[in-house]
Amino acid sequence: MAQMENETTVHPGYMPHYLLQGDPFASKLSKEADIVAAFYICIIGVMSATGNGYVIYMTFKRKTKLKPPEFMTLNLAIFDFGISVTGKPFFIVSSFAHRWLFGWEGCRFYGWAGFFFGCGSLITMTIVSLDRYLKICHLRYGTWVKRHHAFLCLVFIWFYAAFWATMPLVGWGSYAPEPFGTSCTLDWWLAQASVSGQSFVMSILFFCLVLPTGIIVFSYVRIIFKVKSSAKEVSHFDTRNKNNHNLEMKLTKVAMLICAGFLIAWIPYAVVSVVSAFGEPDSVPIPVSVIPTLLAKSSAMYNPIIYQVIDCNKNCAKSSCFKALKKKRHYKTSRFYSISASLKERPANEARVEI
Repeated sequence: MAQMENETTVHPGYMPHYLLQGDPFASKLSKEADIVAAFYICIIGVMSATGNGYVIYMTFKRKTKLKPPEFMTLNLAIFDFGISVTGKPFFIVSSFAHRWLFGWEGCRFYGWAGFFFGCGSLITMTIVSLDRYLKICHLRYGTWVKRHHAFLCLVFIWFYAAFWATMPLVGWGSYAPEPFGTSCTLDWWLAQASVSGQSFVMSILFFCLVLPTGIIVFSYVRIIFKVKSSAKEVSHFDTRNKNNHNLEMKLTKVAMLICAGFLIAWIPYAVVSVVSAFGEPDSVPIPVSVIPTLLAKSSAMYNPIIYQVIDCNKNCAKSSCFKALKKKRHYKTSRFYSISASLKERPANEARVEI
């Protein structure tokens, strides 16, 4: 609100949505709806923090043996863990209280944390998609990638996310309450208030959504075309090269699944945000705006589930109903696919899947 008062180019007659209905932090939902949302986010938060925390713990146990791609897996887990422990408790407590309890400073912190960790996750997956593209379509790339290249990528990801998340705190854009009152986000509605607000919203949309998503889509489309065009060539590989190729494709499919899960969770929220920013006031009903928000908040939970699905072969092999199969497979080459190879130490003859 202070920023709106200091803004010299605000369009006449503009009033931010959070000042139109009195208390900006009062919930616009029913108490029952808030309680349901609180329980939903509580379940999501526990599963996300537990799953990603486990991935981080097991990765750190073998930190000296990590390969370059595995740093991206660890980085993704850190961002997903961060968004779970820094943001979801605020939302849960406020939903049970039927209003936002943490004032404007808490709103800005909550908005910053959500945007920082969400943007960091997307940029990490963008780097992963580029890595997959280069390894599949430009085979020489994989021979020169070293640990210091991965560290440079990590520095870039953290700086990129921190830069865009901090801009609203230093005067370009702002964070504001969501229309339903118990959560905070980027102030998309500034696009209707001033030229500066429009430039902020357009920049955020391009650099933190359109560009990364475009790179991800480009990378996987190119991979698909490459695989189709080289199908006959692969059939003439010797056994070792064919196995390596098959492994790379499994890696790529897992990475595609991770990116797809993230985008499916966030695209509806992005669409609602764009409509709110450039559409007519109240063009998105408040109850409708809640659903994409809750879906987006679930994105941090997906990756540990994907890891667990990939790991299910091993888990099934350990169960009593599969003991006979396990004994039979003992005489075959064991190949367990894990997305990061960081979950547990593997025997030498096991292949690892790294994104």
